[in-house]
Amino acid sequence: MGRKVTDIKGADRSILGEIEGSEFTDRRLSARFKRLVSQLAENLGAGLPLACEDWANTKAAYRFISNPRVCESEILAGHFESTRKRFAATSEPVLILHDTTEFSFKRGKDSTIGVLKKLPRSSTMTDAYGEKYITTCGILMHSSLVVTSSGLPLGLGAIKFWTRDHFKGTNALKKKVNTTRIPIEQKESIRWLDNLRQSTDLLEDPKRCVHIGDRESDIYELFCAAEEVQTQFLFRTCVDRLAEDGNTLVSHEISRIPVQGLVPLTVCYKDGTESKVCLEVKYTTLTINPPFDKKKRYPTLEATVIEARERGEPKGRDPIVWKLITNLQVNSLAKAVEKLQWYAMRWKIETFHKILKSGCRAEDSRLRTAERLVNLISIFCILSWRIFWMTMLQRINPNSKASLVFTKTEIGLLARLIKKNGTAIRKPGNL
Repeated sequence: MGRKVTDIKGADRSILGEIEGSEFTDRRLSARFKRLVSQLAENLGAGLPLACEDWANTKAAYRFISNPRVCESEILAGHFESTRKRFAATSEPVLILHDTTEFSFKRGKDSTIGVLKKLPRSSTMTDAYGEKYITTCGILMHSSLVVTSSGLPLGLGAIKFWTRDHFKGTNALKKKVNTTRIPIEQKESIRWLDNLRQSTDLLEDPKRCVHIGDRESDIYELFCAAEEVQTQFLFRTCVDRLAEDGNTLVSHEISRIPVQGLVPLTVCYKDGTESKVCLEVKYTTLTINPPFDKKKRYPTLEATVIEARERGEPKGRDPIVWKLITNLQVNSLAKAVEKLQWYAMRWKIETFHKILKSGCRAEDSRLRTAERLVNLISIFCILSWRIFWMTMLQRINPNSKASLVFTKTEIGLLARLIKKNGTAIRKPGNL
């Protein structure tokens, strides 16, 4: 009989709510999970020995993470349930942002998940044959982050972890095999379909879900999967697909349409400077045909194509060109601009991944196996969401009560620090 996590001593209520739905087969595992989450939350970014503070707690933490009865699905079960409850409390369309990130770890030659990567010529590390290599470990994570249309993260809807024997880019694989002829079930791209179905099933209201992905999500099977579960999608495209009767291309059809509106956009550069540009917006509804090798398995689809192209030729960079495909209804310029604004939310999941790597410092872990690393990263996902939620809550609603996030003790300590430093605050008790 599983034991639910029901209490965390010394941790705040927001963390408690994220793990109270997690279940383990052993009461001791539940107690250790509570303790470990509390320790990592109070010492964010610290390694396990520093977070646990003493050898007994450190050893217990390592035993929990390496326990074969512990897996990421059990660790994240409570958070997924909390995401579903927050979604149910809303009434507006909700965006589900999908993206993949890679965690890299430097290891020795005896690593169980290590692979060889060639180093730059400037490196001084060489093997017996004079080649320059370093052994690295890699874990890939495909996550689905649920956010409101205003940008407030509600939580994760699905996560998928995997690793490879050899890390290769898709361009290298295309030189040896025609990947379009490989069934989707045999490719890593199946993760997009799995997460779409899992997150849609979790939220239990597919009509209010809008799945968003970058150009890597331009997968015809993914479009069909969204239609099967009767949910909405908004993906950026990179393939010029066959349209209408199959004798024309999407690019040809969209080029025949006059510009239907202009949208101003502020572009931010890496050096912090900004510039204003103007985007020419077009949209049209087309019949999209499946790839030639998949016509017998997949049907044609009715979808709207939106193109936003920067007017003029910018200096020092490529022009902005967004080509989106969606099964949402777009019958006006305002609707098209709304979909562009929704797609712009996709960068929030990259911010979430950045918090995982720079805030929680997930890549600094010295754990030696993929299973242990996955368990630790799963815990970090809960903590990273909480940090992201606190940040966006303050930006979206600056007058939110601090009691939503902090305990009375924490609010008292912050008030004393603010008074001591002479920093003015707008209203006591507000974020």
